Amino acid sequence: MALEELRKKVLYQNSIEIWIGVSEEKNIDWFEPDNYKKFIAFLLKNELKMKQMSICFDESDTASYGGHSKKVFANKLAAINDETSFCYSIKLNDGAIELIRKFNL
Repeated sequence: MALEELRKKVLYQNSIEIWIGVSEEKNIDWFEPDNYKKFIAFLLKNELKMKQMSICFDESDTASYGGHSKKVFANKLAAINDETSFCYSIKLNDGAIELIRKFNL
């Protein structure tokens, strides 16, 4: 599963990468900012420990997933500028993964 693969890479991961992983598991369009905002609102409501962080993509960054640019997505979120559009650092322990997997649109 996508979230387990992310945890194998690093214990702390950014919420955009986690969002892409959970979207893959649930067959959700990750590139839709409103879906991401609902995901973050769910995590905040359930008091998952998260730390707001900056995420930066330079012009040469070609990071993409499923044909969509992560840089474009991050820029869309930055333009919204509210608590549910921020990027967060999340520790991917068992409890966090269990909660993340409970998210549904």
